[in-house]
Amino acid sequence: MAKIQLPAHIDNLRTLIQFVSTFAKEKGFAQKRIQEIELALEEALVNIAKYAYPDKNNGEVEVRCKMENDNRLVIEILDVGVPFDIRYFSEIDLNVNMVDRKIGGLGIFLIREMVDEVQYRRDKGNNILTFIVHKSD
Repeated sequence: MAKIQLPAHIDNLRTLIQFVSTFAKEKGFAQKRIQEIELALEEALVNIAKYAYPDKNNGEVEVRCKMENDNRLVIEILDVGVPFDIRYFSEIDLNVNMVDRKIGGLGIFLIREMVDEVQYRRDKGNNILTFIVHKSD
């Protein structure tokens, strides 16, 4: 398993995403899949940086990557911020006019579209958001 831990700041976004992109590339993922992974990661990491630590500026985020069965990339994003279970955020209705649509949720929609599976658990004060991405889609 490869991992990186940095302060949960927007300034570290590129480093965290590049860490996962490099891992995926080394494991033989196609560029299109890597771009989808990057988009999903960006959405998740921006939300952590903006909302996970409302009372302090020194929260951390850890990103872990591992391969399963040479075909599944498992990405875990850990933080000790405010609990937020992405799975319970309701689907947005893309048929509703953008002006009439509730604010928020588009990033979660994109995450669900870009990765094959999204999991969440809270363990010993940690939010653990897991993305599972298959090499070929």
